[in-house]
Amino acid sequence: MIEADMDLKSAAILVVDDEHANVVLIETILNSHGYEYVYSTQDPSQVLGMYCQHNIDLILLDINMPVMDGYDVMAQLKALDDPCLAPILVLTAQYAQDFRQRAFDAGARDYVTKPFDVNELLSRVQNLLQAELAQQYMRKQNDILDHRVLERTVELQMAQQQLHENRLQVVRRLGRAAEFRDNETGLHIIRMSKIAALLGRAAGMNDEDCDLLLNAAPMHDIGKIGIPDDILLKPGRFDADEWRIMQSHVQIGADILSGDDSRLLVMAAEIALTHHEKWDGSGYPNGLKGEEIPLVGRLCALADVFDALTSKRPYKPAWSEPDALEYLVAESGRHFDPNMIEHFLALFPKIASIRHMHSEPVCDEITMQTRGGVGLSFRQPVNRLL
Repeated sequence: MIEADMDLKSAAILVVDDEHANVVLIETILNSHGYEYVYSTQDPSQVLGMYCQHNIDLILLDINMPVMDGYDVMAQLKALDDPCLAPILVLTAQYAQDFRQRAFDAGARDYVTKPFDVNELLSRVQNLLQAELAQQYMRKQNDILDHRVLERTVELQMAQQQLHENRLQVVRRLGRAAEFRDNETGLHIIRMSKIAALLGRAAGMNDEDCDLLLNAAPMHDIGKIGIPDDILLKPGRFDADEWRIMQSHVQIGADILSGDDSRLLVMAAEIALTHHEKWDGSGYPNGLKGEEIPLVGRLCALADVFDALTSKRPYKPAWSEPDALEYLVAESGRHFDPNMIEHFLALFPKIASIRHMHSEPVCDEITMQTRGGVGLSFRQPVNRLL
């Protein structure tokens, strides 16, 4: 209570009255009862400037004044649109109810008529200041609460971002683990994921979904982890049983990535399962056709095949870009979505830039041969790749 009383006495009060005697009387009353900061003016046009300059907590306002009356002053203060506007106590000789009602409608918090009882005026002043002090306290507490909520929100966002980053690290390492099992450097998944995201933006995907695609695509072949080495690393063509086992990597990958409701892993599982489906329905594992194949599956299929064709593998030499493009165009409407082929051709300069930026390191030429020792031509390994 003592602290509250000290706060009340240090409140800034503004007295507005065109009569000098009235101003002196009210100032004297307030000062004699401990109010330290009492400001006054006989010119109502100065109210707005003084209010802002002195951070006024309470205004004692006369109604009948020249140039601007009390209603004009209240209208001017109201125009500040300040949610913390100081309370206004109208102090006037006007007794009529219509004056009183108009004052309240204009924003006055209390109304005292002249001549006034000193004790009554002091009680009214005290009550208004106590109410204002309580409101200031509540606003301060709300500000503190808002600040704490903001801090917690930032902490939560940082934790979520860290979780997202950790998840991405796991995803990337899983993708690279599958590539390393297939004698790859890991650059293939970087190239194909960037190409897929580039195509996705051209196909109408928003930035958030393109970012998801960029980070989900590297797991397209994660199911290769479950393929035996004697099949996965076989340098030549697969027989029927081997091909059936090799095809199972899409379901294995989908199973590995399933069971998590994050958008990243849901998309990754969808890509793993569908990136070997073909536009004409001849793909695997489910023989999906046309737009039955999810867009991300169609995008990754195109990006994956192009990069595989133009990359050197233990079982084949790299195709030239013109040969690879010729193949893609020939497979439009069969293996690939024709619309995606159009986007691919339009974006090819950027795609070529991605390949150059993430090209494989120069190394000694690898001798490429089939199981029987017969050399492979650049046209032979298509079925092995697809």
